[in-house]
Amino acid sequence: MSTPSNSNQTSLLKTICGIQTHVDFADTKANLERMLQWLEHQEVHKADLVVFPECMLSGYCFASLDEARPHAQSIPGPATDAITEACKSKNMHVVFGLLELGPNDSIYNSCVLVGPTGVVATYRKVHLPFLGVDRFTTQGENLYRAANADQMRVGMHICYDGSFPESSRCLALDGADLLVLPTNWPPGADTFAKYLPNARALENNVYFMSVNRVGTERGFRFIGNSRICDPNGNPIADAPHESEQVLRATIDCNKARNKRLVRVPKEHVIDRWADRRPAYYESIAKEHHLERKVD
Repeated sequence: MSTPSNSNQTSLLKTICGIQTHVDFADTKANLERMLQWLEHQEVHKADLVVFPECMLSGYCFASLDEARPHAQSIPGPATDAITEACKSKNMHVVFGLLELGPNDSIYNSCVLVGPTGVVATYRKVHLPFLGVDRFTTQGENLYRAANADQMRVGMHICYDGSFPESSRCLALDGADLLVLPTNWPPGADTFAKYLPNARALENNVYFMSVNRVGTERGFRFIGNSRICDPNGNPIADAPHESEQVLRATIDCNKARNKRLVRVPKEHVIDRWADRRPAYYESIAKEHHLERKVD
């Protein structure tokens, strides 16, 4: 668990960018080139962290595991090597989604944090919806852990994971300053895109960045609506449409680290960590099995 910073501490400012972009289905070469081109974009200049959508490298709407497997890569692998070289030249970190080739030809829906020295951390999607390639991928068994990106603590989870507040809370408890959620939101996720990033930021007193894609795959449309929120849950960068866009914001990591909010001295104090009551949350960790029906 992280130790909250003193509210009088000096600022620790970082510039972050989210790339709401189109993805070419089953074309890892084109999508890697697209990422490298975005990293040259003027609005990305001197960013500390750049985040791309879920399955950015491969696309999402595969009809079988056999169809998806040729488009999966190991970590480290060709894509992370290429992104590492870009990070070296620009002194930045990048998060992007890909299908990860795991042991025994297993496939994970993963995202990876890459920096100037190579792969920093990998996250494998834990919560898998009955949709697209997630119907066939292996469930991630990683614990929720924040990773270091040049003094900034980054917590990664993917799309449907954001529907489970436990994911965000575990990352925040591990000291994340910023939660990133690469997504492939289709129609039906509009309400999530509109409200959940704000709620997750507010309840954990962290910055939150959701980065969705745009375009269509096999009849599925992707809705964009990416967003960056501050620790009060206020949007500080928004892309409320289905067009390509760079979201850019400057964040203060120390603002996220101070969980004790003194609004009126001696009269109104909110402490997000000290006021927790874990002894009452036992039912959250219990298994509750419901039959899953497939239409």
